[in-house]
Amino acid sequence: MKRSLLMVLCLSVVSAFAGVYDIEEFSAKDAGTPDDYIVAEFGGTLKVAPADEVETLQEGRLVVRQKFEDPFGESETSYQLYQGGKGDLSSMTALTAEGVDYSKLISAKLYERRGMSADKDVEKVYFDGKAVYAPGLTTAIVFIDGSPVTLKGDAPAAEEEEETVAAATPAASSSEEEECDEYDPDCEDEDEEDYTSYNTSAPVDNTSADDRDYAASDAANDVGDRFGIADEVRFWAAVALSAVAGAGIVMGVLNHSKAGEAQDAYDELSEINDKVLSVCAADANPDKCRAVMSEKAGNSDWSLANMQKRMDENKATHDSYATARNIWFGVAAGAIAGAVVLFVW
Repeated sequence: MKRSLLMVLCLSVVSAFAGVYDIEEFSAKDAGTPDDYIVAEFGGTLKVAPADEVETLQEGRLVVRQKFEDPFGESETSYQLYQGGKGDLSSMTALTAEGVDYSKLISAKLYERRGMSADKDVEKVYFDGKAVYAPGLTTAIVFIDGSPVTLKGDAPAAEEEEETVAAATPAASSSEEEECDEYDPDCEDEDEEDYTSYNTSAPVDNTSADDRDYAASDAANDVGDRFGIADEVRFWAAVALSAVAGAGIVMGVLNHSKAGEAQDAYDELSEINDKVLSVCAADANPDKCRAVMSEKAGNSDWSLANMQKRMDENKATHDSYATARNIWFGVAAGAIAGAVVLFVW
């Protein structure tokens, strides 16, 4: 039972912070603005699109997700989905991720690269029901269920066309060759060997230098992978602190309960002790009364002294559990504070 309660609390705390890379709702009231990629069909503005209709867009239609951020920070950042006609997408790359539910991409914030802050997501993201588009990006990062996923795609159509045309265009050459006059000192016969010039285009075997370059590149990428994902590290560190906070709360509650039980036992014995002492005080010989009550009654282990000893034990037990309770609640408070700092950093 205790373990189940701990797991529930930990999962609840983790889920509370799991949406840092997700858009919880599309609530912006601003008008959608068309551009070269999406065309307004009526009235010059885009129409709001329900999130559940993005996956089933008709051919020739497009949805854009716009981010509205207050530059002065006076209001919270909001998002909205707008639909319109498909414009010219030839300059953008169709980004996809194999095995990822398309519906989750609609509410997943899009990032240019790893390690970016949670609030530095792309402002405009386009959806056609099959792929995702973002101006200037050929790859992107999203977080699905808290894990980073890379969206990849082929080169934009416009770039492919340019490369094809460039490859098919022959190099320009002169149709006429300059003839050399034997009396012109500035003119040289192409058959003559020029000993003042050197051929620098010959291949040079520089394998060791290439290996060093590749090793340096790999090392740089490795550093980027390890330390360039600071946002992910902060996120999971905050999740771990949240789990610690949940465990601290559970242990604090359990110790508080035990401290209460010890206090109740102490209060019950204290009430009996007060009654006995009041009867002895009313007796003609109170000292004798106390002496008698301090002795064991026959074969019984009960005596006033024994009861007072039990009271002391209950008091010590209460103090021990109360101290543990305060420590665990302190740990929970510190963990929660640390998690909040990491999430808002």
